[in-house]
Amino acid sequence: MKNVISAVCIKCGAEVAPTPDITVCPHCGGLLDIKYDYKYIASKVTAKDISERRDYSMWRYREFLPVEENTPNTPLRVGWSPFYEVPKLAEVLGIKQLWIKDDGINPTGSLKDRASAMAVAKAMEAKADTIACSSTGNAASSLAGNAAAAGLKTYIFVPSRAPKGKVAQLMIFGANVISVEGSYEETFRLSAEAIDRWGWYNRNAAINPYLVEGKKTVSLEIAEQLGFRMPDYVAVSVGDGCTIAGVWKGFKDLYQAGIIDRLPRLISVQAAGCCPLNTELQTGKPWQPMEENTIADSIAVGVPRNPDKALNAVRESNGIAVNVTDEEILGAMRLLGRTCGLFGEPAGVTGAAGIKKARQTGLIPADATVVGIISGNGLKDVNNAIKAAGEPISIAPDMKLLLEAFDKKGFNLK
Repeated sequence: MKNVISAVCIKCGAEVAPTPDITVCPHCGGLLDIKYDYKYIASKVTAKDISERRDYSMWRYREFLPVEENTPNTPLRVGWSPFYEVPKLAEVLGIKQLWIKDDGINPTGSLKDRASAMAVAKAMEAKADTIACSSTGNAASSLAGNAAAAGLKTYIFVPSRAPKGKVAQLMIFGANVISVEGSYEETFRLSAEAIDRWGWYNRNAAINPYLVEGKKTVSLEIAEQLGFRMPDYVAVSVGDGCTIAGVWKGFKDLYQAGIIDRLPRLISVQAAGCCPLNTELQTGKPWQPMEENTIADSIAVGVPRNPDKALNAVRESNGIAVNVTDEEILGAMRLLGRTCGLFGEPAGVTGAAGIKKARQTGLIPADATVVGIISGNGLKDVNNAIKAAGEPISIAPDMKLLLEAFDKKGFNLK
């Protein structure tokens, strides 16, 4: 990998060889970050080069990705998800200009496909035949689908509260699924023990430094879809911290390679019922474990495994932290659906809920330009979708009953 220099420990600063199966720092156990040669990247690619490519997937940015030149693209078409300017929603929220990046359109329905595609690529480089992870749902289904397409086996650990839609995906993709009667933290610990015992390739995003590199491709796309002109703010739903760390890494890579000339500020959005990272950002006190008390299961992480990268990302960007209630999350589901025709799961729309709250509380000005990321499709969690939208009218096939129902609903029909 001519574009990669090393893997750097964010704790002790040690630099180690970027082998495909590396996880944490061998010296102190700290998390690793992939270090690039930006002069080399800049000599190989320009914004114009990227824009002229016809590979409409995350692999269009190979100069910015830590894969060998002969590593093939993974089978599923991950990335290049829709990017919409949404003036109606911007008007409702009182924001000058607003865009929504809908990553729920990825093959298994979430942004996590980006990390899983990278995991599959690195597992193939490591000549592994089995990949494992723990997940609250989306990372699990994305790994199962991407691994199945590549012919790799998977062992996946999920908390028993994972929505049935996500578990159904796992089973359809042929994963070996272990439903753990405990919290995400307990599920993670069991998966880590199993991975060590059987030597499976580790897809856990907070442990494997390459997965942030996959997630960062959402930022590379946002930049390109904006003509490489940066917005003022980018809002991200936050759980473990890996996604917001990846979002920041992508923008920083483009900046250091001279592709963009400024960086946006991040909006870290967590559910009020599980917001350990935002609590540190808001109070300055070290984060503490929290209960996982929110309907937004994909970000219900009481003990985040990637806190340092996430906190560093928000602070480096001069970002802000916003907590939203479950009711505000359900409201964002309705608002996105009814103004934009977009359907996100609770965790997927938490970033959008945070944009609304940040504007209401004056954390962002009316003349701001803002991007929100929908990180997961609404069909992942239909129970909460019904809770947000309400039940349909249900009647027998009788016009009199239809008229009565319309009258009760207050429909103004001519």
